[in-house]
Amino acid sequence: MDEGNASTFDSPRVRLLLRLPLPQSFTNFVGRKIFRFILTIQGLGAFALITIGVLLRKFRAARQVIWPLGFYELSRAGLRQLPMFLFVSAALGLLVIGQSVSWLTKIGAINYLGAIMVIAVVRELGPLLAAILVLARVGAANVIELGTARAMGEVEALEALGIDPVHFLVAPRVLGMAFGVFSLTVYLILGALVSGYLWAFLQDIPLRPRDYFKQLTSALDVLDFALLALKTLAFGFIIAVVTCYHGLAQPLRLEEVSSATVRAVAQSIIACVLLDALFILIYLAA
Repeated sequence: MDEGNASTFDSPRVRLLLRLPLPQSFTNFVGRKIFRFILTIQGLGAFALITIGVLLRKFRAARQVIWPLGFYELSRAGLRQLPMFLFVSAALGLLVIGQSVSWLTKIGAINYLGAIMVIAVVRELGPLLAAILVLARVGAANVIELGTARAMGEVEALEALGIDPVHFLVAPRVLGMAFGVFSLTVYLILGALVSGYLWAFLQDIPLRPRDYFKQLTSALDVLDFALLALKTLAFGFIIAVVTCYHGLAQPLRLEEVSSATVRAVAQSIIACVLLDALFILIYLAA
């Protein structure tokens, strides 16, 4: 059998097929995708560095204008989304508790309910779900607003007036979205932990509130609080930078705003998932 396979792959016809180049259309498609990916990474990196430089260099410049804009963006990315996040937190508690309680009671491991809530909600689902919801509600709006302003010539008008578009349009969105994702993640986690115990109580689980919160505190660590803050702030920063880049950094026509929004949302999700995988490695290493 081995000799037959070897003779088959060593035949002149097979060797000729292996040496043939890939179809030109396929190679062009792959090459364009790789080249576009490299250019996107380069552009996003440069735009992120420019944004950080503007935040550090012009933090105190035009405070009477920039700070109200920052508070407005924080309200839009945080306070206005709170009712929806409270509903999602209740659903998240039901999701985790409803799927885990029945199995934990079968094996007599109800004492691990708090640890499961910490691992599933505090470390993973809470921050990532909050970032995706803020991206859907506010991030997409950033691309539409900035892309429309760029297509209508409003960005060039700001530059003609001597106003830095990154300082006026991007910096408030970055700060507002970073702290908005952080605050909403805290509310989402707290609501999910409380609703999780309520759903467990409705299922007649013999677990007192003191024992439940004792399980939570024993499963939490100082590293959890530090990484949670870093992760949520990084999620907000990434979403703001990616959405502002696709809406502001490239010249657009009005009919191209929708496609730019789709690209920004997809790239933001990919970047957040990759960053979350990096934090998982940190958890495992610790």
